[in-house]
Amino acid sequence: MINLLDRPVIFFLGAFAVFAVAAWTGERLGARRTPAADEDRSEFDIVQGATLTLLGLIIGFTFSMALNRYDQRKNYEEEEANAIGTEFLRADLLPPADAAKVRALLLQYLDERIRFYTLRDDDQLRQSDALTAKLQAELWTAVKTPALAQPSPVAALAVSGMNDVVNTQGYTQAAWWNRIPASAWALMAAISVCANMLVGVGAKKTKRRSALFLVLPFVVALAFFLIADIDAPRRGVILVKPQNLENLVQSLRAQ
Repeated sequence: MINLLDRPVIFFLGAFAVFAVAAWTGERLGARRTPAADEDRSEFDIVQGATLTLLGLIIGFTFSMALNRYDQRKNYEEEEANAIGTEFLRADLLPPADAAKVRALLLQYLDERIRFYTLRDDDQLRQSDALTAKLQAELWTAVKTPALAQPSPVAALAVSGMNDVVNTQGYTQAAWWNRIPASAWALMAAISVCANMLVGVGAKKTKRRSALFLVLPFVVALAFFLIADIDAPRRGVILVKPQNLENLVQSLRAQ
């Protein structure tokens, strides 16, 4: 089943269509009513203004939520690169044979972590997750075995660094799962529909009213698109790129 929130462009088109229909419905309902008295019109303007203000606040808060999650994903990518780079250096604290094995596994692991940020296919992503888990187990065994054979504070540093490598991957995965709740989207969509209907009901009859009715639905749908695009970690225009990981792998291979 396709999740529309993972398809920002389709989500934008669907939202625009729904909001445009809501505005048109409001205009049809407004055309049937009798001209309102000044007092009634004033009360309607208060309700309409309050609804639009609430919509703006909800969109602003939701955008802030999406932006925080995007920044979190970027920060964990940087932390993951730092953890892998540090452990690559700490491999020198192990016996030469074990150190060479750890470095070789870290380079494979690093390539797989870069693929995590670039994959879009779900089947390939599941394969990558399985290979990542396998490499983590091999890396842990590679540092645990010599540390248990010759326990020392120096070997403990290598074990601690590997623990950071594994932990940062878990933090990254949790950040990619941390999305805006569906209930928040539903609330924002309901307020948007009401706001567009109220704009349609309160609109004055003009020759160009049909074109003007599309302005608010388009703007609100565009805000929805921006929020969904930032919140979708794998699809869309604004994506987290593994720049730190790519720079790290180039640096390590150059050595």
